[in-house]
Amino acid sequence: MNESENLTNPTRVVSAQSARRSATWFNYGNLLAVLIPMPLMVFWFGASIALYTMLRHHPNSRVGHYTQWAAYRFYGLLGLVVVVATFYGTSITAWLITWAVLASIMIPWTIYDLLLIYREEWHDTTLEPEQAQETL
Repeated sequence: MNESENLTNPTRVVSAQSARRSATWFNYGNLLAVLIPMPLMVFWFGASIALYTMLRHHPNSRVGHYTQWAAYRFYGLLGLVVVVATFYGTSITAWLITWAVLASIMIPWTIYDLLLIYREEWHDTTLEPEQAQETL
């Protein structure tokens, strides 16, 4: 391959550090949304959809894996809240109990997932020239 072909078909490398950092974003968003539920939970719901679409198709498949499981936790628990909270009305006690249950499930599970992410051995991901062109 000559030099002019290298310029038209660049090979990109996604560093291991970048992949690890990307794998943690959804989990950190979940933690913040649970720790500061109003108004962050509502904003995180919208932002998480955009973040999920970006990270689920990351060149490193492990990023997509961790993002998908973090999304399962968040959307599953939020869906449960929507169904159950339909009958709450304005009872602040019911909302606080729901938040405590949600936090007691989400926080330990998310921390465990973050520990797995940081303990995993990450490797650089090399994109072939065709893949690099698609991501540019």
